[in-house]
Amino acid sequence: MEKLLFIYNPNAGTGKIRNSVSEILERLSDAGYRLSVFPTSKQGDASDFAFKHCSKYDYLVASGGDGTLNEVVNGMMAALLAGKKVPKLGYIPAGTVNDFASSLEIPKSVDHAIDVLINGVEKPTDIGSFCVGSSEKLHGFFTYVAAFGAFTDVAYETPQETKNVIGKAAYFLEGIKRLQYIRPYHIKVTYDDTTIEDDFIYGMVSNSKSVGGFKGITGPNVYLDDGKFDAILIKSPRNPVELQSIINSMINMEKTTDSLYHFHAGKISFSSNEKIQWTLDGESGGAHNEVVINDHMQALNIIVPDRSRNFE
Repeated sequence: MEKLLFIYNPNAGTGKIRNSVSEILERLSDAGYRLSVFPTSKQGDASDFAFKHCSKYDYLVASGGDGTLNEVVNGMMAALLAGKKVPKLGYIPAGTVNDFASSLEIPKSVDHAIDVLINGVEKPTDIGSFCVGSSEKLHGFFTYVAAFGAFTDVAYETPQETKNVIGKAAYFLEGIKRLQYIRPYHIKVTYDDTTIEDDFIYGMVSNSKSVGGFKGITGPNVYLDDGKFDAILIKSPRNPVELQSIINSMINMEKTTDSLYHFHAGKISFSSNEKIQWTLDGESGGAHNEVVINDHMQALNIIVPDRSRNFE
């Protein structure tokens, strides 16, 4: 009998997962899994527990929002780098945004997400590491996005109805309201054999088809297992014409323009004279003036829908 560890955040989203725990456990038990359950009670719980115990299990199923999943992945990746065996990862999304679940096509319905766990297939998936300082000290991992600058909170504060109606444009229209408060950062960015040095108001390193509920914002050709991130850097607009160019470029996902850089790379370095605040999967990543981001290709196996079956 395969062993499954269920880690869930009872306060994720609207707390609806609390009403579904019995159903989840009953269905997983009926499917033949030997279950252990751990509800989180404070920040860091999921990461610590996953690191200490994940190697004892065949499956680890996380339920909560993007932050809960981020914690579980941090624990699993720390275990992996420590030479431990890590289990297959399942996810029942129960947060407000659930970006990574959208990218993996995992249903938001608890009932259908359980179907995926029981009948789905493994997908090797890239995970990002976030290192800081000249010594490149490991600071943490992220599943779908590391970002800095002007719009890092816009994605999570823009009403979902607005996103649904006008899509990617909503991201920047909401951001325009804040332009008077935006300040640029002078940053040197290095990837492959390329170095960019400029004033940027926003930067995003992503491994996702959805960021902050905006689907398609990272471009049309996003792969979660190719060892490369999608990176977007937005220069500081000098006038309204340049601002409009930025908006048009993002909506149409054009290639590099005079105001926007869009590239793919497995390792990206950022260097600035001042500390810049970052977010990792929508959570605070701290303020740093030197950052190195690496893509750990196909680091974890995540259970996703079997497209030969019908998951809604």
